[in-house]
Amino acid sequence: MSNEPYKQQHELAKLIERFSKQDGVHSTTIPSLFLIRESVITEPISRVNEPSFCIILQGEKEVLLGEERFLYGCGYYIVASVDLPVTGQVIKASAESPYLALKLEFTPSQILEVLDGTDIKTGQGKNVKRAMYVSEIAPSLLDAVVRLASLLDTPKHISVLAPLLKKEILYWILQGPHGEALEQMGLEGSNASRIREIIDYIINNYEKAFRIEELAKIANMSVSSLHRHFKEVTAMSPIQFQKQLRLQEARRLLLTESIDVAEAAFRVGYESQSQFSREYSRMFGFPPRVEISRIRENYVH
Repeated sequence: MSNEPYKQQHELAKLIERFSKQDGVHSTTIPSLFLIRESVITEPISRVNEPSFCIILQGEKEVLLGEERFLYGCGYYIVASVDLPVTGQVIKASAESPYLALKLEFTPSQILEVLDGTDIKTGQGKNVKRAMYVSEIAPSLLDAVVRLASLLDTPKHISVLAPLLKKEILYWILQGPHGEALEQMGLEGSNASRIREIIDYIINNYEKAFRIEELAKIANMSVSSLHRHFKEVTAMSPIQFQKQLRLQEARRLLLTESIDVAEAAFRVGYESQSQFSREYSRMFGFPPRVEISRIRENYVH
């Protein structure tokens, strides 16, 4: 077996180290391409994960989606085909061997553009798939990722070559073992694309109460179909999805603005502060005040 993939992974890891001298997520001169470096094991971070492809070149990460756990490391990638509220934690990293990863964001229209220009046999999205999965990177996909990242060394070629290479990367992901999960989000009118519309609706209106019947009407589905397909795509019910969004936003507000717990609860749509505190503790492991103090102390130290 050729050791070319290992050489390419090593080359890509070195490139990420060169362009990300400090820990954190770094934007690049290539639109929608980010480089990630962490030299310590991180706290679990809850956020909405945009549609994206992320490959790890060094270290390991754990991602929680609802009750589902995704663990991946060097040579593996994770794909999210829609916006999903997740909790991620780098679980293997050190100063000598930092966690190094590359993330490429994309849109449903970019997926559709690739599908329109190829003879990939689409399943018409009848059977919806989980919108997140982990897979081992194939040599063809890795090669395209290396060529895209290498453009950071020759910026004058980015405007012409980066869009072509991004298209090639999406093509190889679609050709992979879980390509259907990505394909279904680009197909207008498919069950998965209708669930994507509901996801967008909840994200844009997370602080408002809704009835499941309203969502079913927007999706043009029966209530039972909506429930089933939504759970298949996101690993949670619409109400659980909304709850995660509310609690993530409340946590952000408490960390970044000088407001108290009652104000944060109210702003994200809770009528009961005690219910908010209960659900916050269940999701983050500590009551709001305790958890925010703990995080601030960690930042200070």
